[in-house]
Amino acid sequence: MTVRLLRTIAEVRAAHDEARHAGRTIGLVPTMGYLHAGHASLMDAARAECGSVTATIFVNPLQFAAHEDLSTYPRDLEGDLALAKAHGVDIVFAPDVEEMYPSGPVLTTVSVREITATLDGASRPGHFDGVATVVAKLFAIAGACRAYFGEKDYQQLLVVSRMAHDLSFPVTVVGCPTIREADGLAMSSRNVYLGPEDRAAAPALKHCLDAGAAAIAAGERSPDAIEATMSSVLAGEPRATMDYVAAVDARTLERPASLRGEVRLLVAAQVGPARLIDNLGVHAD
Repeated sequence: MTVRLLRTIAEVRAAHDEARHAGRTIGLVPTMGYLHAGHASLMDAARAECGSVTATIFVNPLQFAAHEDLSTYPRDLEGDLALAKAHGVDIVFAPDVEEMYPSGPVLTTVSVREITATLDGASRPGHFDGVATVVAKLFAIAGACRAYFGEKDYQQLLVVSRMAHDLSFPVTVVGCPTIREADGLAMSSRNVYLGPEDRAAAPALKHCLDAGAAAIAAGERSPDAIEATMSSVLAGEPRATMDYVAAVDARTLERPASLRGEVRLLVAAQVGPARLIDNLGVHAD
């Protein structure tokens, strides 16, 4: 099969209208490109459940702060198209910035309160407004569809899900499991920034999460104690500088006095030139 590379909003809308008219469900996989096996798993999930699959590739300037890596974010459209073809994608939508934001500075933005107040929302002010705004645009362009997002960006998944619900988009948001390297490192396009020594240190994030999960399995329910355990493990890797560790309610990201039910452990750390994030779901009886 071939992959159709579309560059304009009008082309995508026409293609999706045609697919829906033929009775096919649209599967949407929003990405910023430089695709890897984690993205491929989202495409595979969409392919298994939908009659037509569209992957979007757009490095969204709204979600980068002035000091962040917008200009150096890795890009490889040729490689992305090859991966998309191998995983059954029908359409790749790869617009330029002028197509997505034709009037220059954006005057209308989408903000999801409360669940963006902590974690990456606190560390990267404005980031989730940029994410919610571009995803809202993509949902408006795609129309009725199933949209696939990885749990690796767990807070983002909650933000997008709540935004779609609150604004009544005809979109079902589907969360898919994190895909990891053999040593546990969560796959991320930013892993390309890691030199050999930093790459060897990066699995410390997963070790930190595993230590928190082990503490919960042993009966610990205090977020303070679990986060202290996680921090201690991460501190054992000198090349990793912690941004945050957290043990929170998986639905709200709130930090209860005692953990019960579905818990999400999260970590963010700077490892060499790369800011890495990871998380793990745990059940606390």
